[in-house]
Amino acid sequence: MGKKTGGKKKKTGREQFSRRRIFDIIQIGQKGDFYSRTFDILLVAVILVNIAALFMETFEELAFLAPLYRVVEVVCILFFLAEYILRIWTADYLYPKLTRKKAVLKFLFSFDGLVELLTILPFFFLTGFVVFRLLRAVRILHLFRINASYDSFHAILSVLYEKRNQIMSSVFILLLLILASSLCMYSIEHDAQPEVFRNAFSGIWWSAMTIFTVGYGDVYPVTVAGQFFAILINLLSVGVIAIPTGIISAGFVERYTSIQLGQAPGEERNGLVSMTVTKQTPLYGKTVKWVEDTQGLDVCVLIRDGLCAMPTRNTKLKEADVLVCRRLNP
Repeated sequence: MGKKTGGKKKKTGREQFSRRRIFDIIQIGQKGDFYSRTFDILLVAVILVNIAALFMETFEELAFLAPLYRVVEVVCILFFLAEYILRIWTADYLYPKLTRKKAVLKFLFSFDGLVELLTILPFFFLTGFVVFRLLRAVRILHLFRINASYDSFHAILSVLYEKRNQIMSSVFILLLLILASSLCMYSIEHDAQPEVFRNAFSGIWWSAMTIFTVGYGDVYPVTVAGQFFAILINLLSVGVIAIPTGIISAGFVERYTSIQLGQAPGEERNGLVSMTVTKQTPLYGKTVKWVEDTQGLDVCVLIRDGLCAMPTRNTKLKEADVLVCRRLNP
C-alpha cells in the first residue's frame, strides 16, 4: 500500500493543464495566445449581436423578426452561461492564495461575478426588465485592460479615488451654487412669470441647465434683474465647472507621468534617471540648482507627496522627494 501524500487527492498533470489552459483562454487574452484572443473576439461579437438584437426588438417595423431575436438571445445566453460555469470552475486560478471553495465564493460575490450573473438571470426570471439585460454591455469593458497592474480604467479609477476629497469639495460648491441661484432666481422671477417659476424646483431646473449647458429655452428670466443675475451665474459657472475638470485632469497627468517615469532609484531608462532624496544622501537640503550644476543633470520633474511639479532652480529638496532627471552628457 502506498503512502498517502495528504488529505486531498492530488490532481493529475493532465487535469491541471486542462483547467489551467481553459483559465488562460477565458481570461483577457494576450497577443501571443491565438485561442485566448479568438475567445475575446468571439465574446465581443456575441455581446454586440446580443445588444443589437435587444435594440432591434424595440422597432415595430421589424416585429416580423421576433423568432430570430429569440434564437439570438438563446444562443447568447447559452454562451454566457457556459462562460460563467467555466469561470467558476477555474476560480482557484484567479485567486491562487485561496482554497478552491473560498475562491469560488469570492468570484461569485465579486463585481465581475455579479455582473456576469445579472447578464444571465434576466433570461430566466426578468425577461420583462430590459434594463437588466443591458448589463451585458458592461462585460465588454473587461476587454480593454492593457495589463493587470496599469490600464486606462485602473488609472482613471485610481485618480478618482486619490482625488476624492477635492472632487467632493468641488461638487459641494457646485451644489451650493445650484441651490443658491435657484432660490434667488425664483425670488426674482416668480412675480413676473409665476407659471414658469412656480416653485424652487423650477429654479433648480433653470440653474442646472444654465450651469451645465446654455439652457433649453423653456425656462429663462424676463426681468432685467433676472437677466443680470443669469449673466452673473453664467460667469461663476465657468469657473465652478472647471474645478473638478482641472482636478481630474491634473490627477490623471500625475498618474500617467508616474507610470511612464516609474523606475527604481538610480535606474536609467530612456535617458532618464530617478533619485530619491533621503537624509543619508547628499541631495537632502540642497537646491535643484546644486543638483544640476554639480551632478551634470537636468531636473525634469519633481515628485513630492505624490504630486508632480516642474521645479525652479531655487527649489529646496526635502526627504522623500523624487527627482526625474536627464543627463546632460549621456
